[in-house]
Amino acid sequence: MRAQAKQVRHEEEEESAFVSMTDMTVGFLFIIMILLAFFASQMRDPGSVSRTEFDAVVAQRDSFEQERDAFEQESLAWRRIAETRAHRIAELEALLAQLRRERDALAAEVKRLEIQRDELEVSLRSSEQEIERLLKLISELEAEINDRDARIEELQRQLAELQKVDPLEAYLAQVAQVRKQVLVRLRDAIRADFPDLQVELSEESDALRFQGEGLFASGRSNLASDKADIVSRLALRLDEVLPCFTLGEASQFDGACNPGFVMIEAVQIEGHTDNVGSDQLNRNLSAARANSTFFAMTGAAEGVMQHLNLKRQPVLSVAAYGPDRPVTTNDTPEGRATNRRIDLRFIMVTPQDTDGIEVIRQALEAVGGQP
Repeated sequence: MRAQAKQVRHEEEEESAFVSMTDMTVGFLFIIMILLAFFASQMRDPGSVSRTEFDAVVAQRDSFEQERDAFEQESLAWRRIAETRAHRIAELEALLAQLRRERDALAAEVKRLEIQRDELEVSLRSSEQEIERLLKLISELEAEINDRDARIEELQRQLAELQKVDPLEAYLAQVAQVRKQVLVRLRDAIRADFPDLQVELSEESDALRFQGEGLFASGRSNLASDKADIVSRLALRLDEVLPCFTLGEASQFDGACNPGFVMIEAVQIEGHTDNVGSDQLNRNLSAARANSTFFAMTGAAEGVMQHLNLKRQPVLSVAAYGPDRPVTTNDTPEGRATNRRIDLRFIMVTPQDTDGIEVIRQALEAVGGQP
């Protein structure tokens, strides 16, 4: 742009010089004409000029004037061209200044962007390092997650194994629950009939316990006359319960009263004593008390002996333990009274495997008329 401007100025200077020389030439010619006229006047009479000379001088003057006008017109044209060029030069210089300002602004913006780029590069390197650290951390955490998943899967597998219902365990648990329900039913029925009688469930919920002083006089095996009704009522209540859980002609099994297909193996009338007296005496006394209770019950409810277990044996039986199985201390009168007792223990059929469960099911369905 500067080279172009210099060229334009140079051309304008040449045009100005040309115009000046043209003016000088015209003036010089005019002076020559005056000198010629002067010399002509010296050679002739100053008061007279020949027509020819005059016309020649006038023609020459007119020619000079025409040339001068032509030069002036040409000079005016060049001046206009110069003015146009000067105006264009001014416009171009203004545009050049503007472009320089814009260039400077763009250069400043480039500088700012370069600084920002450098800052971003630094930040990017820092971010890349942070990203690398985070990726490493993520990888470590994913490894830990995979480890946890593996442990969770193993624990879930173990839990699933533990939660699998063992048919035999489930059946045995149901047997224990049904036995407790039967004992509670009998206890509540006896309590309702004899509110003052001390009868409780054993700690294992497998027997009803009647305190000995309540049924027998001290040292005696015969039922007290006013307690015979208790044993008779117990026999009747037992006769009501057993049909659903036993075989035989008296069996009344159905799915409503025994949905778990539970069977009673034995109902033992157990005689117990305290530790006062000889061992032989106490054993004989406990057996005598158990037998007295057994005969009283079978006499009150003859059908109770028709309830059979899986081996087709009567479920009602007797056992005598003397002082061998105390439930409390014998050091106090109260403790000894508690140990002198009759237990009605329920022993359930407990199969060793699932095949045994099926045998029980089939036996009960057979007497119950189940398909």
